[in-house]
Amino acid sequence: MSGLVGGAGCGVGGVGGVFTSVGVILVLFILLVIVTRGCLY
Repeated sequence: MSGLVGGAGCGVGGVGGVFTSVGVILVLFILLVIVTRGCLY
């Protein structure tokens, strides 16, 4: 986890890279929740 955030931070440029990686993780998590709810109901 920290390695991925560090890599993104170095690639994109510091704090912006960290926020970008966190945003991507949040989007993937939300999509996963929507898909699982769609399968359950």
